[in-house]
Amino acid sequence: MLKQLNALPAFIGGGSSGCRMSLLLALRHPQAVCGLLLWRVTGGEFAAKRLANQYYLQFIEAAKKGGMAAVCESEHFRDRIAQRPANRDAIMRMDAPRFIASFNKWADGFLQDADKPVIGATAAQLQSIKAPVLIVPGNDKTHARDVGENAHAIMRGSELYILFPEHQDIDIVPPQEWEFKDDELAGVFAGFMKRAAAKAA
Repeated sequence: MLKQLNALPAFIGGGSSGCRMSLLLALRHPQAVCGLLLWRVTGGEFAAKRLANQYYLQFIEAAKKGGMAAVCESEHFRDRIAQRPANRDAIMRMDAPRFIASFNKWADGFLQDADKPVIGATAAQLQSIKAPVLIVPGNDKTHARDVGENAHAIMRGSELYILFPEHQDIDIVPPQEWEFKDDELAGVFAGFMKRAAAKAA
């Protein structure tokens, strides 16, 4: 899409899953990235297990117990069906054993990354990224501050910005806490992009 819009190279960024996607894009298409903005970095055993369950394992259990009808009744898929009723027919046409096998494979990918510095990337992969990087660590158990700080230490030349000095010993902080910091975060991002663009020029 960025290529079609003649918008490459681009600054790519995201929080949590968006952070993982941004890293993946930079690793697969380094020429497309002129800088990375990464916040709420995910890594470690707690994050890997929690996210594997949130994205996959709970739906595997539902499918084992009640087939695809039970998957439709889960909160996540029930909301997707409410948004687009045709989703129910699409889900019900799925083969439950194949659904379970696919979700198991994807869950295993998360669980196998528990020992990596960041879910989805090894230390060597992080070090291979040459584009300027800004890292804003998270402040909960899913987005632990030390994970972001460790990624900063691995990615030589990256910048670190601490938005929340205190770590909270909870699974995940309410999204509103980060929304309250939108103006500050936008200023940090804008400043980083200006510095990176000036350096590149």
